[in-house]
Amino acid sequence: MREKLQGRGLYVITDGPRPDLLEVVAQALAGGARLLQYRDKTTDQARRLTEARAIRALCAARQVPLIINDDVELARQCGAAGVHLGEDDGDVAAARAVLGEDAIIGVSCYDSLERAHQLTDAGADYIAFGAFFPSPTKPNARRASFDLLRQTAALGIPRVAIGGITPDNGESLIDAGADYLAVISAVFGDSDVRGAAARFAQLFSSH
Repeated sequence: MREKLQGRGLYVITDGPRPDLLEVVAQALAGGARLLQYRDKTTDQARRLTEARAIRALCAARQVPLIINDDVELARQCGAAGVHLGEDDGDVAAARAVLGEDAIIGVSCYDSLERAHQLTDAGADYIAFGAFFPSPTKPNARRASFDLLRQTAALGIPRVAIGGITPDNGESLIDAGADYLAVISAVFGDSDVRGAAARFAQLFSSH
């Protein structure tokens, strides 16, 4: 694996504006999250920058990389570790030019083996596949197969699984080769965020 992401584990993704955002992020980190993505699709740039900077401080205290969803400029402004790019969010080289060689640049590959090969060659630091299960966040998301995880092992970079993942079905994805389980609602939608994160973290420690 590329040196920037040597670990494995829970990859939590925030679920947009909420008054207790910093509190639940702190709980998820305390529960054992190994990566954290700030995802907020609103256009309130000032609030987003304030939140991203505050979350970066929380992540730094736990030595957890902060990834910004879709927004390269926000990642630069808040000093995040990197950015996650979907298929309409620009290319890896352009993000690298802004954020630098040390940035973590992750990409969504959905259900596409071809896209995984292309973006690995383009210099992505991790590739994400999904949805593997019905997703409450994206109910119409494309569905990925477990074979994608097995087929991309030889690419040599971390593979992230996303979409409808719970502590009950997550172990099957780890067995298939997922290095990270990306989770939104199963952590941030739980009344006990720290406990939910810890249950996912336990899946990796048992492996």
